[in-house]
Amino acid sequence: MTDIADLDLSVTTYIDAPPEMVWQVMTQRQEEWWCPTPWRAEIVEQDWRPGGRAAMIMRGPNGEEMPNEGVFLDVVPGKHFISTDAFTVGWRPAGPFMVGIWAIEAEGEGTRYTASARHWSAEARDQHAAMGFEAGWGAVAQQLKALCEAA
Repeated sequence: MTDIADLDLSVTTYIDAPPEMVWQVMTQRQEEWWCPTPWRAEIVEQDWRPGGRAAMIMRGPNGEEMPNEGVFLDVVPGKHFISTDAFTVGWRPAGPFMVGIWAIEAEGEGTRYTASARHWSAEARDQHAAMGFEAGWGAVAQQLKALCEAA
């Protein structure tokens, strides 16, 4: 049996900017950092409350489209937001892949950003890792860092 903690994948980085700025960029400028370039995110709707719709389309450089539809499970302004694709609006069950957690906390003069993906099974975790989780989510963390530090 797999230990539930072993079903997580995560990335973390230090951002030389105050948490308030990082939160603002994380939530108000998602289209600028959410996807590793040359991909981009198009926000369809972000209803920043538990049960609110979390919908976007990730667009690739060759016309690829990856729609993402889910809900927010928890939003604590200035701290974290948590979403999942296990449900859509109205708590309609969907094909679950993960629970995503994007968190920040003050660290020294700046902010510690940590993004985690929690999976239902070792197979889903391994699939996400094979899809390039570390490189992709790591690149996104660096894009967020650059935006925050340039502001």
